[in-house]
Amino acid sequence: MAERSTAAVDVADNSGDEPLTAKADEATSDGTAQAEDTKGASPKDTQSTDGERERSEAVPASPDLHSGHKLAGRYRLEECVTRLDGFSSWRAVDEKLRRAVGVHLLPADHPRARSVLAAARSSALLGDPRFVQVLDAVEENDLVYVVHEWLPDATELTALLATGPMEAHDAYQLVIQLSQAMAAAHREGLAHLRLTPGAVLRSSTGQYRIRGLAVNAALRGITAERPLRTDTEAIGALLYAALTHRWPYGSDAHGLAGLPKGMGLIAPDQVRAGVHRGLSELAMRALANDGATASRQEPPCTTPDELARAVAAMPRILPPEPTFTAPPAYQRTTYQQGTYGRPSSHPSAVTQPVMPAPPPPLQSRAGRALKWTVSALLIAALGLGSWQLAEALLDRTKGSDDTGVTEPNENDKNKDGKPAPSAEPLDIAGATEFMPDGSGIRQRMVPNTIDGNPGTHWVTPRYENFANFGNLPQRKQGSGIIVDLGKVRDVSGIDVSMYRKGQTTTVLAASPDASSPSTTADFDQPIVKRTVSGKKIEEKLDKPVRTRYVLIHITELPSDGTGGYRGGITDISVLG
Repeated sequence: MAERSTAAVDVADNSGDEPLTAKADEATSDGTAQAEDTKGASPKDTQSTDGERERSEAVPASPDLHSGHKLAGRYRLEECVTRLDGFSSWRAVDEKLRRAVGVHLLPADHPRARSVLAAARSSALLGDPRFVQVLDAVEENDLVYVVHEWLPDATELTALLATGPMEAHDAYQLVIQLSQAMAAAHREGLAHLRLTPGAVLRSSTGQYRIRGLAVNAALRGITAERPLRTDTEAIGALLYAALTHRWPYGSDAHGLAGLPKGMGLIAPDQVRAGVHRGLSELAMRALANDGATASRQEPPCTTPDELARAVAAMPRILPPEPTFTAPPAYQRTTYQQGTYGRPSSHPSAVTQPVMPAPPPPLQSRAGRALKWTVSALLIAALGLGSWQLAEALLDRTKGSDDTGVTEPNENDKNKDGKPAPSAEPLDIAGATEFMPDGSGIRQRMVPNTIDGNPGTHWVTPRYENFANFGNLPQRKQGSGIIVDLGKVRDVSGIDVSMYRKGQTTTVLAASPDASSPSTTADFDQPIVKRTVSGKKIEEKLDKPVRTRYVLIHITELPSDGTGGYRGGITDISVLG
């Protein structure tokens, strides 16, 4: 049996079940769980301290498949990473799309086959990029299989915790991303129930991804009376481990030592010095301790949404300042020191005579006279040049005064070399928020973009993890401001002050006969092509466009330096 890859999207990790989940089969030393013989076992329920149940029933043996077997004519099995309790997990290749995928397999007559299919299809409908995505869930030829993403470049949280406790900023990002993701899942009626370090992956960009949503528990037959509380306590345990490098229970798990026997649950800042106080209290509120912290009596967080709001209420924890090491002291090369890099292998017995150092240059009487002569010539040349420059400037000024004509600036000419007409701001009748999917962002702030006041703005909310408005389905086309000129006018330019530089922006005009344009297809006249803007967007057109509506369209937002993204517009001026 091959060793488990850290990139495997595997749901059968065994370590650290208690008290978050029920006890399951023991894992072998190489991390590949082996199925126990359950023939003849009578159905029974095993309940954990938090109300979770893992059903134990007689199950058929896992399908006897081998590397190279192909499912649905496209999924070729490569490596078995788990074989447990009548199901197996594989690394596979989707030959149609030429990408690596993960596959969970179990017999169609497995007592959990129906629940696994239902869980996989429900998870696939969520479509949240913070979770490892289910790509397919099929029953075929007496087999049930679930196909999911394979993330070869991601790192398991188990491996991250093995190196030691996390920095405060990293632990902050862990808890805020996990709590927000699980809050979104619970709003759709989905729970995880086995949120262990092996179920959390961190990408190279610092984004955390959760694998096994709903499917993990369905494969194991795990249920919970209080799924919200179960997942919240699991996030609290992960935060505790990140802060202390200890598992917050009496037994060792996930490669971490448990707490000392008989001490009970103690706050992270009492386990290890230097732990961030706010994060320590947050971990205690999330764990099953009725919110009893060392210095405050805050209510416990019993749902991921409550935990996410508690994190958001904390002062933001910034990443540590980068440290720069001083460059090493300058070392003269051996050539500069008078040798050629290697000592002579035949030292001479004859001592070479020491030559006297030559006198400094130009220290004689003739040398000093030469220096004064050169200095005088340089001063004379500078004086002559200054006088000629002043005379030329006076002549030019006199000529301009006599004719009364000033040459046009090159920047004021159009492409034909002719002076460009002066552009004046047009009157703006109103402005609305660009809402291609029907939902607004900050509509009450839209008038700030046309009031001419640089101190007021239209500002987007803070989006997590993704520059394209959090990668939310209702923000696929971005957002922005539509300016209404009141009637069709000739528009010759645009002058927009942005709330923050670095926003990916396009400026478009609607056709002259457009009425109430609301999608990008309605704006077919480009004014400013897609660009990453600075603090201002200024453009003068060679040929005016006729339009009534102008769209300042933002598709990507700049980072706010804390893992989030935010942008906006300060002021819009349309030139005619």
